[in-house]
Amino acid sequence: MQLHISALSALVLLSLGACGSMVPTEVVKDRSYAITILHTNDHHGRFWKNRDGEYGMAARKTVIDAIRSEVAQAGGYSLLLDGGDVNTGVPESDLQNAVPDFKGMNLLGYDAMAVGNHEFDKPLSALQMQRDLARFPMLSANIYRQGARMFEPYRIFNLGGVKIAVMGLTTEDTARLVNPDNIKGIEFRSPIPEAAQLVPALRGKADVVIAATHMGHYENGNHGTQAAGDVEMARAVKGLDLIVGGHTQNPACMRAENVVDKAYVPGTECQPDRQNGTWIVQAHEWGKYVGRADFEYRNGAFKLLKYTLVPVNLKKPVKAADGKTSMVTYTPEIAENKDMLALLQPYQAFGQQKLMVELGRSDARLEGDRTLVRKQPTNLGVMIAQAMMEKTRADFALMNAGGVRDSLPAGSITYKDVLTVHPFGNTIATVDLTGAEVLAYLGTAAKMSPGSGAFPQFAGIRLAIVGGAIQQASIRDAAIDPIKTYRMAINNFVAAGGDGYPRLSDHPSFVDTGFVDADVLQTFIAAHSPIQAIRFEPGDSITRN
Repeated sequence: MQLHISALSALVLLSLGACGSMVPTEVVKDRSYAITILHTNDHHGRFWKNRDGEYGMAARKTVIDAIRSEVAQAGGYSLLLDGGDVNTGVPESDLQNAVPDFKGMNLLGYDAMAVGNHEFDKPLSALQMQRDLARFPMLSANIYRQGARMFEPYRIFNLGGVKIAVMGLTTEDTARLVNPDNIKGIEFRSPIPEAAQLVPALRGKADVVIAATHMGHYENGNHGTQAAGDVEMARAVKGLDLIVGGHTQNPACMRAENVVDKAYVPGTECQPDRQNGTWIVQAHEWGKYVGRADFEYRNGAFKLLKYTLVPVNLKKPVKAADGKTSMVTYTPEIAENKDMLALLQPYQAFGQQKLMVELGRSDARLEGDRTLVRKQPTNLGVMIAQAMMEKTRADFALMNAGGVRDSLPAGSITYKDVLTVHPFGNTIATVDLTGAEVLAYLGTAAKMSPGSGAFPQFAGIRLAIVGGAIQQASIRDAAIDPIKTYRMAINNFVAAGGDGYPRLSDHPSFVDTGFVDADVLQTFIAAHSPIQAIRFEPGDSITRN
């Protein structure tokens, strides 16, 4: 029997005990079932294509519709899953509380998604609005509120008689990655024990068990100071057939056993990770790819036949004979779906109207790319911290790299650009600390792992860090005096203990200025335009050995 997956929303009723007269409810012995799992993760507000015409939900729909049609015509079945973090990243989306994104996911026909940490970036009222809007379950088995699970832990889908359980799991790091004020009374338990408890029960209810996770894929399980991710869970929990992941925002393509292909090229073969009999997949970020895993289910065995990462109009620079460079797609260009364009165009137009106002100009790029700003001082990190100092008249400032979400371009800088850098709406706070308190705080900052969102960017201070410990520290070209008082500027997220920093919001001298970080940066850019990027080069102000 053929089944078009647009009807799958009706099949969800089967997981609640209803019986579909047209859908087989039991597996037939010796019959092969073709089941395709489609997946995305870390959408981060990218409902519209970027300035180079890459990704976007309209082209994504064309891809997904084509795969579904192909699978259904061959008598197969499919599920569309997401690994979480729909929220935060693009101003047009952030200004509208990701309404266009969730409406777009409805039109795409998602079957379920994992709850990501960025789903808690805004007050719980915004999350509840999104839950009400979504026509698919947001799953997480390890988030508790008042002793009860806050979200549906799993959903069971019946695909032609094959019962597939999809369990959701969320990184326990959420407690330190979001503003603590947004998650009061919420507990993020370790996902691995929750999975270990649930999987045996699900194996008794379903033929296939899939975990949709927002935990991260770490090469060979080396997660550093971050919470354990998909590899560690697969090694610890037997009985998972597939993990559809998110959070680390990388293609989980392997070059060899336990060795990630960090130079993966779009459109080439991708070998997913496998640990303890469990396949692990992740489709990079932003809808850049649609992951496609084609399985065969037969007599209790769930066998992967083929895996593909389908690029969604990803492009590379190509230099022509005349020396001019143009952006060319890696694979044949994908047309945008007209229904999705019609749905999203009003939201894009509204955002553009609000955001495309020039604030100033820069003579060079100000670097905020996550691969750099999270492991070394950058000119944008310094400029942001300096803007915080200037606004609050602080002696020095610390900015967590996870709060810097993009770079600022050379040339014109718009309000949209600034909101892309600072999408969270954090406020700037000050704390007056003795030199001894400053040194203790900096000692914690020095231990933050390069590559993590906690990695500090500074202004107004010079540090020599050796082996993760402060060896030298000076403010205004003078060694820090243990008994002198210094004013530090930070954002309210870090002050509240976010990213694992010591909580300072209870300090007697703590003041939340109410100045929003994006507005502070906007004002600084306007006041100092044209920006001379060289003024903010970190040089040797922060050294690490």
